[in-house]
Amino acid sequence: MTTTRFDAFDDVAPGDFALVYLVFNTISNVTTQDGQVEVFRNAAAHLRPGGLFLVEVGVPDLRRLPPGQDTVPYAVAPDPAGGGYVGFDRYDVVTQRFTSNHVTVGPDGVGRFRVVPFRYAWPAEMDLMARLAGMRLRHRWAGWDESPFTAESDSHVSVWEKPQ
Repeated sequence: MTTTRFDAFDDVAPGDFALVYLVFNTISNVTTQDGQVEVFRNAAAHLRPGGLFLVEVGVPDLRRLPPGQDTVPYAVAPDPAGGGYVGFDRYDVVTQRFTSNHVTVGPDGVGRFRVVPFRYAWPAEMDLMARLAGMRLRHRWAGWDESPFTAESDSHVSVWEKPQ
């Protein structure tokens, strides 16, 4: 088996592949819908007939947002030596963009703040992106254990197939 690494957004790799994959929320690092559509198109262009495109990505926790709120905390961890960590996501439900915000305070009281931009897309939207690229859904699970994807799932592993 040969493994080839390339930029899913716009690189062209020689040959065709049985599998192209993006794991651990990589698709969300592409922060525009047009960019995400291009990733699906590029993946399909690199697949041989019957080839698979796999994406592992989280499902946004928007049900925790009361009306008018745009922020969901997901981690608060005190440091036994002093200081601590707070993590929160801030959503823009109109653009489907969000930032993951990380605040770390050291024992000396000095804080560091890091913001990582993302764009979320619902599974149905990804199905449409795949269809636009000429692929169809083959599998969708809540995780790597192939458990069923439900309304309660906080992530999904989806596999689309390029037709024979």
